[in-house]
Parts: sequence; C-alpha cells; structure tokens
Amino acid sequence: MKNIIERAMAQAAKDLWRKYPVLTITGPRQSGKTTLARELFPSAEYVNLEIPDVRDQAMRDARSFIERHPAPVVFDEIQRVPMLLSYIQAKVDETQNTSCYVLTGSHQPSLQAAIAQSLAGRTGILELLPLSIAELTAANKKTERDYLIFNGFMPRLYSSGLDASHLYSDYFKTYIERDLRQLANLRHIRQFELFIRLMAGRVAQVLNVDSLANDTGVSSRTIREWLSLLEASYIIKLLPPYYRNFGKRFIKSPKIYFVETGLVSYLLGIKEIKQVATHPLIGNLFENMVIMDAFKKRLNAGNDGDLYFMRTNHGVEVDLVEEVNGKLDLYEIKAGATFHDEMARNLRAIENSLKGEIGRKTVVYAGTNAIVNEVEYLNYAEL
Repeated sequence: MKNIIERAMAQAAKDLWRKYPVLTITGPRQSGKTTLARELFPSAEYVNLEIPDVRDQAMRDARSFIERHPAPVVFDEIQRVPMLLSYIQAKVDETQNTSCYVLTGSHQPSLQAAIAQSLAGRTGILELLPLSIAELTAANKKTERDYLIFNGFMPRLYSSGLDASHLYSDYFKTYIERDLRQLANLRHIRQFELFIRLMAGRVAQVLNVDSLANDTGVSSRTIREWLSLLEASYIIKLLPPYYRNFGKRFIKSPKIYFVETGLVSYLLGIKEIKQVATHPLIGNLFENMVIMDAFKKRLNAGNDGDLYFMRTNHGVEVDLVEEVNGKLDLYEIKAGATFHDEMARNLRAIENSLKGEIGRKTVVYAGTNAIVNEVEYLNYAEL
C-alpha cells in the first residue's frame, strides 16, 4: 500500500490487542479503520462483511462461518452481521486467549448495543476519526489553515490525490442513499438533506431544536431523531456544555460540530480554497477544525473524548473546556493569525466568575506561540 499516513492510534490499538481477546475499532466511513487494522495485524486473515456473498454466508450459518475463519482474523464492518458477535463471544470464552479478533464498524449505536450484549469485558474499544493535524504534520503534508478547512482530513485525499469536492459529494450521496437506509426508514429525504445543510450553516453554534424545526418544516421531535441519526453515523458531534455545580449561570444546550470539516465546507458551497478566508463562517469553520482535532488527540491516545464548552447566560463563552486534575483548562479559538490581548477576554471573564476552578488558559489561533499575562497563545497545529 502506498502513501499511507501513520496513525497516532497505532500504539493504543497494539496495547489493547495484547490485553483483550477482541479489539473493536469504530468510527466514520472512510476514516481509515480498515487500513489501520490491516497494517497493524498483517498476519490476521481479513474478512470484508460488506461483500454481499461473504455477508450472506455469515448470515446463513454464523457458527460455521466463525469456524472457517479461525483467529487471528479481522472482521470488517461487523455491524453488517451482528449475530456473529455471539459466536465470537463463545469462541473467546472457550479459548481464553488474547489477540484473537479485530472488529471494525461504522454505525455506532447498533454496534455498541451488540457489543454491550455479547462482548462486555472481552473487547477493547477505540474510536478512529479522520486524520489529525499532528498526523499530517508528521507525514510532511500541508497544514495551512485554509487548505485544511477546505480539504478536510479524509485519508483518501492524501493517499490518492482525489479532488476534495468530488470526494465529499460522493461521501454525502453515499450517506443519504446507503447508510441512512441501514439506520432508519426516512419518509422525508429532501427535508433531511435540507436539515443537514441547515446544520452546516449553524456549525460551531449552540443547538436550537425549535429553530431547526421551523426552518426545516418538521416537528421538534423529528429534529431530535435526526440529530441522533447524524451522531450515530459520525456526521456530527454535539459538544456538551460544562455546567456542573454552577447552577443556572450557564446554559445547558450543546454546540453543533461536524466530524469532518471538509464536509462542512462542501455543504456550505465552498468551491475553492481561496473562498475560505473571506467566508462569513471562517471563524466557525476554524473552530470546528480545532474542536475535532482536540477530540482526535484524546481518542488516538485511547482516552475518552470528555470535552466541553462553557457559556454563561450573559453570553460569555469559552470554546473548549477540559477537566484536568480537578481543574478546568480553558481554550478560546480564534481564526486570526495576528495576536492581540482582546483574544483572551472571555478566558479572563470566566476565570473571574469561577475563581479557584481554572487551570490552564489558552488561545488557539493561526499565529505564533507566546505567553502573555498567564495566557498561552498556541498555534492550532501544536494543540
């Protein structure tokens, strides 16, 4: 295989492979799950359950199918045949060995429910998102702000030289026409497409279900169902607010982010890189990229993605909050490259409101690194 970018998750995957009989790698379509599994475990047989006749064999006689594919083996897109999990459970309980099966899957809820039922305590679970900025930097790829916002982070873009607009057009069509039919029986496909595009226009904003319902022409209940679908299929990520122990001073609605920033650019109609810098949502797009990169950093290390934002009822907002050693590390995200002290205004306002609770204060932006008045100014590529 050519032009494969080394994934930061490799070490966490190897560690879990040694500890558990089963390693499960979840994540969005085309995030690199198959490539990672095959690269890390070349001695394991590879079985692709997306292939219709292979899937039919597994569904007709799951027991015999497992016997015909002894460990070590990679079962790709395991959510296509969830009944296999019960037989995998029986096999690992029988052998009591580690390093037996690698499972990959794209649809989070169905896979998680099946794993919870069959493989609880028997599998290590990792969530692989598209490429991180650190992974691109290590591979000597471009990491300029506007280039990344436009092109995004899908591995295929960097391994095959595909055009970003074509890739995201195909990705979106595949999602609507294929993945959704596996997840739900949608009656309002056109309204659902409108809903996704409206979500792109609200990227990095606080979720307002009623507003989305009014603009889409469906009920608030339907919007909530659709939000669950988008999260389930790794199209969006809802960032929860941090409001624990702070009473009514802080809002409790999540913010909207897209797992793939390049997809947002496509949905917003951005056709060329040069359009990014002057787009009305450049700040939102940059924030989306940085927030998702923060998630990738945690998930690639095998940690939970426990990140938050914070916003008071008076509109003072900090874009990213991470709880570290009993303190709250605060991050403000700014798309500009020119330093000015005003960038840290919200960090200081929140610190004054929560005296004694705050740890590190950081402005993530497109400029050079600096420390001014106890605030760290950090280039986005070094988050």
